[in-house]
Amino acid sequence: MTTGTDAQGKSFFGHPRGLATLFGTEMWERFSWYGLRAILATFMAASPAMGGLGLTQQTATAVVGIYGALIYLVALPGGWIADRVLGARRAVLWGGFVIMCGHISMAIPVSTGAFVALGLLLIITGTGLLKPNISAMVGKLYPEDEDARRDAGFSIFYLGINIGAFAAPLIVGWLATGNRWHLGFGAAAVGMALGLTQYVLGRRHLRGVGEEPGHRLSARERRHFTVALAVAVVVIGAVLATWVASGAFDLDTFALAVTIVIVIVPVAYFGYILFGSHNLTPGERSGMKAYIWLFVAAAIFWMLYDLAPTVLLFFAQDRTDLTLFGIRITAATTQAFNPLFIALLVPPFAVLWVKLGNRVTAPHKFALALFMNGLSFVVMALAAQLAAHGRISVWWLVLVYLVQVFGELALSPVGLSITSKLAPQAFKGQMLGVWFIAISVGDAVGGQTARLKNYMSEPAYFLTLAGMAIAASVVLFAFVGRLDAMIGEHHEGAAQAGPAPS
Repeated sequence: MTTGTDAQGKSFFGHPRGLATLFGTEMWERFSWYGLRAILATFMAASPAMGGLGLTQQTATAVVGIYGALIYLVALPGGWIADRVLGARRAVLWGGFVIMCGHISMAIPVSTGAFVALGLLLIITGTGLLKPNISAMVGKLYPEDEDARRDAGFSIFYLGINIGAFAAPLIVGWLATGNRWHLGFGAAAVGMALGLTQYVLGRRHLRGVGEEPGHRLSARERRHFTVALAVAVVVIGAVLATWVASGAFDLDTFALAVTIVIVIVPVAYFGYILFGSHNLTPGERSGMKAYIWLFVAAAIFWMLYDLAPTVLLFFAQDRTDLTLFGIRITAATTQAFNPLFIALLVPPFAVLWVKLGNRVTAPHKFALALFMNGLSFVVMALAAQLAAHGRISVWWLVLVYLVQVFGELALSPVGLSITSKLAPQAFKGQMLGVWFIAISVGDAVGGQTARLKNYMSEPAYFLTLAGMAIAASVVLFAFVGRLDAMIGEHHEGAAQAGPAPS
């Protein structure tokens, strides 16, 4: 997989060889994540007689939405811990280990939900350490002035994500058939173990990237951090225990409460960055203001997009004829459509972004992503209308995911790159965590949208979400010029400030 040499030694398709290490690690971690995700909602909604938890589809949608949201929310403290305590390299290693333990807990074949809750908690914690920091390490493989090459590198990195995402629903979904849920969860644990092995064997190619924290805590600060963490854990645990003991606890209310907290988090954090005493340069401040627009656009995008493992999965299970080319497939298999298209289209898109250079900017790409996502839900509305008269072809979902792919390839890898680019120097690691909070907000709010089905028809539900995305796309297009100017001010400020001290 090497293609010649460059200044940093052997290269990976013309990129730093360390990209191959991070590519492989992320591929297997995503295999474990998407494998679990492909069966989690249907497992929760399956009756206890079928080995499931017996939740309603609405509750399962809300819980899976919150699970996905918390996965990305903890990326923010995960980035902070890497910046201040562990360094990105060790954060990724420990995060992967905790994720593996979580999948093992999920795989224990017992009827109680305690091991499920423990497993999800461990996966959330481990992903918070791994996810933002492995992406930050990708950005650090490139010089500051190689924006187009960095964009292409993130696109290749994103290909690894989608290879794992494609294989996982096929393998895990097949293993979980016949109510063998825990066998499917076990396969996810094996995937994370392979990712850890890849990382340990290949980390020498990283050449020091992420070895040390960017702003290591002093001994006194470390003690304060430990005490604060312990207090937070005790307080949260006490509140939850009291709520459960009162008899008033239910999953729907819990999911709504967590959603409200998640929406508040980015508002508070952006305020902390912009108004705190962090010595931001005028350019960094301008870049952050532009980034808030892109953050909101991304949250709306993910609100629709991440209904795939819940609303669209249940639609596949209940409303479609699960037959492709005359072959019966599982509902989980439909979760492989999107990553398959992405894996096929990432290479040409990576080339396209390099050729277009600065002529098509990040705000343009985000606006396009929102429009395509909205269009995909217009297709879903039509499919739901037809499904009111009986099961329809699963090819409708194939079309929906194909339309969404063009939006995702315009937003997700570019979003990682623009975050790395606009992050103030004091928040480099943490800002990758902020990018994942956009996904967290989208997942949490998206999980709550299933409540709308109690008040409107399914076609109206899909059209409502489509209208929100398309309206946001139009607004963003209208302000592209101003956002480009603000991003340009960030670059000018960085150039005047010169390189940061090592």
